[in-house]
Amino acid sequence: MKKVYNSAAEALKGVLFDGMKIAAGGFGLCGIPENLIEGIRDAGTKNLTVASNNAGVDDFGLGVLLQTKQVKKMISSYVGENAEFMRQYLSGELELEFNPQGTLAERMRAGGAGIPGFYTKTGVGTVIAEGKEHKDFNGETYILEEGIVADLAIVKAWKGDRAGNLVYRKTARNFNPNVATCGKICIAEVEEILPTGSLDPDMIHTPGIFVHRIFEGGHEKRIEQRTVREG
Repeated sequence: MKKVYNSAAEALKGVLFDGMKIAAGGFGLCGIPENLIEGIRDAGTKNLTVASNNAGVDDFGLGVLLQTKQVKKMISSYVGENAEFMRQYLSGELELEFNPQGTLAERMRAGGAGIPGFYTKTGVGTVIAEGKEHKDFNGETYILEEGIVADLAIVKAWKGDRAGNLVYRKTARNFNPNVATCGKICIAEVEEILPTGSLDPDMIHTPGIFVHRIFEGGHEKRIEQRTVREG
């Protein structure tokens, strides 16, 4: 199987379709697949459902897909840094499914593991639990959450090899490993592609069996909130 592609546009070719569900890695602007997001924007794919911790900021990350109105629904934990996200949600232009952060991560992991649903105490007694099945275990109430299986998973890694094995760098790992497993197709963008066999097997975070396409891209690595001491 050919896994190595030359660009985001090439890697996305033949994969995108209107109305698809996309799982995207990253946390804030850390470890986001920025080249793939821009490739989806340029392709003009619309009516997207996107599962990701948040939607970046107004002009970077998933925020660019909100600007172009390509997203119809977000499945997220946090919206606070994106004014356009908040505006579209409050005006009714964008559907939003809020998830507690750990629940969202586990929904992705479960989907990737072939687990259709799981019970969790998180959200019991809140609006998160509305309309969901409740069940008691050992005197405690839990709610049923469904695993997420996406049509496409997009992730960003530090290094990868030609077989698709991935290594993430420090906190840029965040949601990426779970996202990589839950897509029917997974595309990874990396800072460096190495020959197969050059990565230490004990250091691989996402095995290549989960990754269908990989390419090397340039990354801006923008800082979301810069905090400095007064001079």
